[in-house]
Amino acid sequence: MASIKQFQITFDCAEPERVARFWCEVLGYVVPPPPQGFATWDDFDRALPPERQGSASACIDPSGVGPRLFFQRVPEGKVVKNRLHLDVRVGIGLVGEERLAALEAECARLVALGAVRVRLLLADGFDESCLVMQDIEGNEFCLD
Repeated sequence: MASIKQFQITFDCAEPERVARFWCEVLGYVVPPPPQGFATWDDFDRALPPERQGSASACIDPSGVGPRLFFQRVPEGKVVKNRLHLDVRVGIGLVGEERLAALEAECARLVALGAVRVRLLLADGFDESCLVMQDIEGNEFCLD
């Protein structure tokens, strides 16, 4: 049986390119090069049937270590909490006030990009503090 070596995380969304660019900024990811034979993603998009134009986007870790993120347009809006979310690890190894300061600084940066701060979950003796947030289309994620 083959072992899985790579995976991507797929987001359902209304505006794939906009959400992809948001996550590029959050994670330091980049938009991958367009498919072979196309100078730009706009050229590729114009080659699609009208109903498929603007229907997908992606971003990748420039170091090749992190998973690819894929964003696909869906007709329905988000109505309930995500069953899966990303933990953006900004406070690794930090505790107490030092951790809170790192979380708050990153929260301020992401809010400026359009994210929404939902709530701070303070350390409880088992888990360290984290911040629950939403991306520009309301998908939950945590600053951890």
